[in-house]
Amino acid sequence: MNLWLIMVITGVVAAFVSALLGYAIVPWLRKLKFGQTILEIGPKWHKEKKQGTPTMGGIMFIIGTVAAYTFCFVMMYMNGYISFDTTGQIASFESISGMIMAVMFGFVGFVDDYIKVAKKRNEGLTEKQKLILQTLIVAAYFTARIMSGNTSTVIRFPFIGQLDLWYFYYIIMGLGMIYIVNAVNLTDGIDGLCSSVSFVYCLSFVFITAILRDYGQSAIAVAAVGGCIGFLFWNFPPAKVFMGDTGSLFLGGIVVALGLGTGAEVLMVIAAAVFIWEALTVLIQTTYFKITKGKRLFKMTPIHHSFELRGWSEVKIDAVFSLIALAAGVVSVLLATGL
Repeated sequence: MNLWLIMVITGVVAAFVSALLGYAIVPWLRKLKFGQTILEIGPKWHKEKKQGTPTMGGIMFIIGTVAAYTFCFVMMYMNGYISFDTTGQIASFESISGMIMAVMFGFVGFVDDYIKVAKKRNEGLTEKQKLILQTLIVAAYFTARIMSGNTSTVIRFPFIGQLDLWYFYYIIMGLGMIYIVNAVNLTDGIDGLCSSVSFVYCLSFVFITAILRDYGQSAIAVAAVGGCIGFLFWNFPPAKVFMGDTGSLFLGGIVVALGLGTGAEVLMVIAAAVFIWEALTVLIQTTYFKITKGKRLFKMTPIHHSFELRGWSEVKIDAVFSLIALAAGVVSVLLATGL
């Protein structure tokens, strides 16, 4: 079967499974009263309009993405695009371990969400607990890579060359992975934003992985693209369900799995520009607030809330941020030819 046909079918499967699951999961979440508790510090209309909206909807596209990924991986293997021989084994296991890592991040988000809804508050796991669990997941991912035979500590710069970071690679990349995973989580602040920006990011990596002929990672990318589309059916403004940390941490895991799995860490940073920017504004705001003893540089962070306070609709923010992500994605795809 043709490679692109397999990928198209995979995207369609992921989208339909994710969307159709909503008809069962959204009423179930309402029945369990698993509604989102909105923080007082956010825009006041969020508490008025969004309080009680079902959360943990990320379960929908996690199931859809994993199911479609499994289908795609098997079909690629049967048609010779993926192998477990001496030349393809590392890439194949890299793909599997990447998807497992994303699911593990999603499970941490699920626990966090469950604590929130069970105790009817907006705080689940503590920051320390999340950091410890995320660090363990990253360590497990690197361990799996090494055990599969991938001991590379090289960073490749498009059209320039490469830099071997030795053992510092695991420290630098580990910290970067945790930053990006949580940056994706911070982007999930308004209806449709995280899922639409993640869609664009994963779509960029569909082309990047195809250029690099890393079809195991292509399976992850195209399945995530479909999962985001299916979830947007329920999450587009006004949202009928939120993804919760269950979904946003899973998507964060997908983002870093694609970047590191393809050996395209530099392209990951470029394509993830919106996520990185969102988290960076929080760090800048917090630092500025402490230095100036109470002053704010932005109206509100993450930065998408600043645009809300300026009167932008959620649809406009989704569109503009997705276009920025698209521009970053196009740059990353063009640079992929130089790896």
